Amino acid sequence: MATLSSSAMTAAATPPATVAFTTPQNYAQRLSHLLALKGHAPLWCPTLSVGPTPQTISSLRSYLRPPALEPFSAIAFTSRAGIAAFSSALADVPAPLLGPHGRGAFVVAALGKDSELLDADLLSRICADPRRIETLVPQVASPRGLVESLGRGDRRRILCPVPLVVGIEEPPVVPEFIGDLEAMGWAAVRVGAYETRWLGEDCAAAIVGREEEGEGLDAIVFTSSGEVEGLLKSLKAGFGWEWEDVRRRWPELVVAAHGPVTAAGAERLGVGVDVVGHKFESFGGVVEALSLKLQSAITSLD
Repeated sequence: MATLSSSAMTAAATPPATVAFTTPQNYAQRLSHLLALKGHAPLWCPTLSVGPTPQTISSLRSYLRPPALEPFSAIAFTSRAGIAAFSSALADVPAPLLGPHGRGAFVVAALGKDSELLDADLLSRICADPRRIETLVPQVASPRGLVESLGRGDRRRILCPVPLVVGIEEPPVVPEFIGDLEAMGWAAVRVGAYETRWLGEDCAAAIVGREEEGEGLDAIVFTSSGEVEGLLKSLKAGFGWEWEDVRRRWPELVVAAHGPVTAAGAERLGVGVDVVGHKFESFGGVVEALSLKLQSAITSLD
């Protein structure tokens, strides 16, 4: 009669790890699916909303109506939301934005899997001649990696559709990105293309509710430092909790960050990070790293 090894019996008896994640709605389904594929129980607890508003679309369109984009040599997208807002702003703008002839190639840059949104239809609305468009996807999917891939700017203008942050302090990521571009000689033009807005003092309710119901919490995933600040602000304003209260209630909680930029932001806010995804061109990297960490914790108990 076949018998299970002790490690197999432990794995079989272990319930799915409950993994909270604070990702905004536009990224939530993708991350939830990846967590579920690894056998975890996803717990969505968004702390920010992300999306365009009439105000931000109007601001962006002022740079898109021909020939407003002609003095620019590049556009740099640091988020999927920025590309989506750009696409929305194009709806009432005559296309193409650029003529077939200009001062060399026009660079359209994006990070990691966000670049999948730079399809032929979108690029053709920027310029009808594909020979004038150069897409750039840095090997390192980070704002700094994007700057390094762009190289020297030689005072050329670059349009940066970035978030307008409401309800929390602006994380340093975008200001540092603009500063890095300028240090490389680019004339960076920042435009608030969409809003990143705090969801309010009750947005941590899904996490706090776990404690009130006597339920466990095994891990939490952050995909931006803004999410971390949003959670901390809700814990304090809505429930009178500090981050230390979270750690005390769930001492084995594993904190995972999507990449080093998010990890640094979390640490700056006083939230220690246990796991950092190093393949951060997609959420698969942090999910894989977290799963390995949780599995090693189970194995150590065997």
